[in-house]
Amino acid sequence: MKGIILAGGLGTRLHPLTKATNKHLLPVGTEPMLYHPIKQLTAAGIHDILVVTSTLHMGDIVRCLGSGDEFNCHLAYCVQETAGGIAHALALAERFCGGERLCVLLGDNVFEYCIEPYVKAYSAQSSGARVLLKQVGDPERFGVAALDEHQIIDIEEKPSQPKSAYAVIGLYLYDETVFEIIRGITPSVRGELEITAVNNVYIQRQQLQYSFCRGRWTDAGTFDSLFEANRILLENRNELLI
Repeated sequence: MKGIILAGGLGTRLHPLTKATNKHLLPVGTEPMLYHPIKQLTAAGIHDILVVTSTLHMGDIVRCLGSGDEFNCHLAYCVQETAGGIAHALALAERFCGGERLCVLLGDNVFEYCIEPYVKAYSAQSSGARVLLKQVGDPERFGVAALDEHQIIDIEEKPSQPKSAYAVIGLYLYDETVFEIIRGITPSVRGELEITAVNNVYIQRQQLQYSFCRGRWTDAGTFDSLFEANRILLENRNELLI
């Protein structure tokens, strides 16, 4: 399984902190934010990792992370030249994945516990995809899952009237068909290729399973959530709970 870390975007909600650097290089706990998803992937047994970021920040990220030797992994890099959404960034990883399954992490997502159980659960699936759900107080900020007793029946992106409090958070596990699915979706009203559209295709195919996120989580995209990310990792000394 290959690992993909998506670390693009301008981080405008964190200005002026992000005027001089990429959001994903801001300190969280005692380390740059991007150390966290790398640690998560390697702890889950994934050591071949692609980092996707913007042209503006590629040099800083490569200088920070290097080849991956420090993390006992191999790091490759890819430039997303235009901000076209999560699915657009993911599409750039097709050649890197080479037909293997993939574990995708959003670079600003911080998980208190190790993601290994979710990766193992996905490895037991014969095909399809798996997403991670977390009950949140502000679901209108996220893709929101409508659930029945056994499965996700629909995901709605940033709804004004959410059907549940369960957000689809920044860990996605896909088989190789994800790239064919991305090629078949159309841009949203925001002009982006939405990862929610990809997940809804898997739902239509009855191939989307899910896990509930254990412990604390935050997306570190606002000042409040960045504060929470720092609190989680400082309390745990930047270690992952098992």
